[in-house]
Amino acid sequence: MKYINFVNNLIKDEVAKARYLTVFGQNISAGSCLGGLTEGLFASPTGMILNTTNAENSLCGLGFGLMMGGVSGVFFMKQLDFLLLGVDQLVNTYNVIRNTKLKDSGGSFTIVPIVVDNGYQGPQSSLNNLSDFCSIARIPGFAVTNAVDAENIFRNHLVAPGFRIIGVSARLFGEEIIEPKKIVYSSEDSTIFQYSEGKDITIVCFNFSFPQGWRLGKDLDNLGIAVSLFNVNSPTPISWGRILDSVRSTGKLVVIDDSKSENIPGASLLAESARLGVSKKHLLITRKLGSDWLNPVSDLMEIQSEEVAHWVGG
Repeated sequence: MKYINFVNNLIKDEVAKARYLTVFGQNISAGSCLGGLTEGLFASPTGMILNTTNAENSLCGLGFGLMMGGVSGVFFMKQLDFLLLGVDQLVNTYNVIRNTKLKDSGGSFTIVPIVVDNGYQGPQSSLNNLSDFCSIARIPGFAVTNAVDAENIFRNHLVAPGFRIIGVSARLFGEEIIEPKKIVYSSEDSTIFQYSEGKDITIVCFNFSFPQGWRLGKDLDNLGIAVSLFNVNSPTPISWGRILDSVRSTGKLVVIDDSKSENIPGASLLAESARLGVSKKHLLITRKLGSDWLNPVSDLMEIQSEEVAHWVGG
C-alpha cells in the first residue's frame, strides 16, 4: 500500500469516530483533497468539515479558539511553509493557553501540514525541517515515516487533548509504505521507536530520513553487520536514555538527518553522546546542499551503504 493511502485511511478512521470534531483546511473534501491526503474524509454526525480559504494565521487562531472552548479541531495544511503565516499564533497564543487554566479545557488542536520534500519545487522545498516550527515554542510534534509510527501517532495523538503538529512527507506519498514486521521498543509518548537490535552499530534517523536508515540497515545486515535501528519521531526535547544505552553497547553511532535547516535535530543527540562519552566513534549523514539548492533539483538524499560498512570496520 502507498504511504498516502495508509496515512489517509488512518485519518479517515479517526475523524469518522471522533465526536464534536471540526476538521478544516483548503479543499480538504473537494478538488484535489491536498494531493489525496484527505480524500474520502467523513465526519461523525456531531462533527463538521469546513473547506476554507487560504488564511493560515486566522485558521490557526480558529483551532486554538476551538481548543479553548473545549472543542477538538484538526487543521490540514497543504504546505508546511504556509505555517510561517501562523507563527504568532504558534508562539504567543499557545503560550497564553498553556500558562493559564485554558490548558485544562479538554479541547484539542492538531495541525497536519504536508512537508514539501519531494524535489523539483524550487524555493518552496527549502523548508523541510519540522523541528524548526516545534522548537520556537517547544511545541509537541511528530514526523510520520512508516506504518508502525503512523498508526501509533494518529491513533494516540490526532484528537488527543492539547496541541501538536503532525507532519507528513510529500516525498513519500507515492512510495510503498514501509511496514516493519516487528518493533523492539516504542516510548510512551511516541517520540522514539526502535526497529532492530544489534551489537555492531546504532543508527538513529531524524526528520523524514527513516526510509534511508531502513535501507541502510538492511544493506549492513546483508554484509554481516548487526544494527540497532532507531527513529526519532519528535523534534521536541526528549529523553535519549534508550538510544544512549544502545550506543554504549555498540560503541558506534550513525545519525541520519535529512533536514535542510542549519539547526538539525540530530545535533542534540550527538552533543549528548559526546558529553557522556558513550560512543567510540560517530558518523553524521546529512544533506549535501550545493549552490543550486534553491533551484528545482531532485533533492535526493542518498547513502552509500558500502562506505558506511567500511567506516564500521575501520
